[in-house]
Amino acid sequence: SAAQATQPKAQVLMPKRAREAESCSSSKSRRSGEAAAATFSAAPNLEELRGSLAAFAAARDWDQFHTPRSLALALTGEVGELCECFQWRGDAACAPGLPGWTDADRTHLGEEMADVLMYLVRLADRSGIDLPAACAAKL
Repeated sequence: SAAQATQPKAQVLMPKRAREAESCSSSKSRRSGEAAAATFSAAPNLEELRGSLAAFAAARDWDQFHTPRSLALALTGEVGELCECFQWRGDAACAPGLPGWTDADRTHLGEEMADVLMYLVRLADRSGIDLPAACAAKL
């Protein structure tokens, strides 16, 4: 993303090529007005993702930069990039299932969602928060 290009490498969790390889965006065809059924792949689960991100950061000696504060601020930037995917489209163009979105739009949206999720998982890890347990407690 554009914001990541200006960030020091230590603030980026994964290089774009690695993120693209792990992208799980779908290109299933949808009928007009039909909401897409949301299903997730079984792997990686949040613990596997946490471990992969921790190993990735440790191999690059990035833990020194991944303080909870720094990760929360980086997460905020990524949420902004996610919101840009919807900016100026209006509610009708953003109906459930995102009818009318191109495969490229969906891929970009998935990439931005992945960035947000990775920063959130890394933030939880560096903060000592069991994110799945916290989610379950909120439900």
